[in-house]
Amino acid sequence: MKVISEIGVDLARFPSVKHFTSWLGLCPGTKISGSKVLSSATKPCANRAAQALRMAAQALRKNQTALGAHHRRLCSRMDKPKAITASAHKLARLVYFMLTKGQAFVEAGQDQYEEQYRQRVVENLTRRAHQLGFQLIPQGTATA
Repeated sequence: MKVISEIGVDLARFPSVKHFTSWLGLCPGTKISGSKVLSSATKPCANRAAQALRMAAQALRKNQTALGAHHRRLCSRMDKPKAITASAHKLARLVYFMLTKGQAFVEAGQDQYEEQYRQRVVENLTRRAHQLGFQLIPQGTATA
């Protein structure tokens, strides 16, 4: 309960979700000099709420939900500590909106998440093929 009360007291100081995730130490840093990115690592933070969100994000690996599918997709393209921090950042945004706006979290489900992801990939491929002068034809409709 201490972690939740810690968040509740400090939410009054942060006007946006970006401020909240920065306070938690879950947002990427932006050290840029002369248009060259020097570092984008998150700042070290001993925030107990951030630690709890990281542990929750780590548990998403075996979870059969949309958040679990998102975490596994992140793990496939980056190393695990970065994926855990990114998933904890997503959880922090969800917590922020639940606490400030009273929005309930509705789990869409793993299947719906993966279908939306598939549709997004197909739309991007179709758009890219059109830009290059090609047309995508679904496999089942091709004539021999």
